[in-house]
Amino acid sequence: MSQHKQKKTLRHHKKKRTWAMVFSLIGGVLLIIGVVSALKKPALPNAAIEVAGSPSLKVDKDKVDLGNVKLGQTVDVKFTLTNVGDQNLRFTKAPFVEVVEGC
Repeated sequence: MSQHKQKKTLRHHKKKRTWAMVFSLIGGVLLIIGVVSALKKPALPNAAIEVAGSPSLKVDKDKVDLGNVKLGQTVDVKFTLTNVGDQNLRFTKAPFVEVVEGC
């Protein structure tokens, strides 16, 4: 075999080895990602399930008494909403809060 053919053959084998290394590395990374995903624990729900078969929204405060509020004064109130059902809760319309005066 001539020296030119030997160099060409060696170059061809080096290219094959390089591609094999690249594919092996990519396969290893994908394998590690798969193992980590499989071993990841599912997120625990924040609240105990109270309703089976459907979503259910629970508010931490039914009523808020702000006392006397002067006209033009800004008042902040925070609510915590929790899905206590065993299904995903999805809003089909924008949620709103009703303000009732008096009482």
